Amino acid sequence: MSDAKLAPNLPQWMLDHANRYIASGGTEGHLYKISPPGYGDLTVPALLLTTVGRKSGEKYIFPLFYGKTGDSYIIVASKGGAPEHPGWYRNLVANPEVEIQAGTLKTKARARTVTGEERARLWEKAVEFWPPYADYAKKTDREIPVVVLDPVN
Repeated sequence: MSDAKLAPNLPQWMLDHANRYIASGGTEGHLYKISPPGYGDLTVPALLLTTVGRKSGEKYIFPLFYGKTGDSYIIVASKGGAPEHPGWYRNLVANPEVEIQAGTLKTKARARTVTGEERARLWEKAVEFWPPYADYAKKTDREIPVVVLDPVN
């Protein structure tokens, strides 16, 4: 991961969070406390996703909230309900081989976008760990991708 760098154009709170996460080796920042408007205080698990840039070929790190399904991780390409998919999602569609750090655990993983019944089930889990996803879905015409990161040994 040493050749990876934080993604450009991240909002300041994400930069601060990711820098604390990286600097602590994952002992700080794994559980992120936040108070989104209208939801009160939430503590959400966060991971660091490293993708290979689809144009640059460089490795970029993105801090993302996540859930678990079995041994795999669930992430959501919401971009706050923006009309287009986030850059990290477009990167992993182009190259599904990613690296993740959840707390102090680092692993390689393969990303896959889920569909149908599996997406419906995992979307419900995602809304449990981050309730604002439900609002983001109302703001956009696109179906927000739900991605499963399957660890690769």
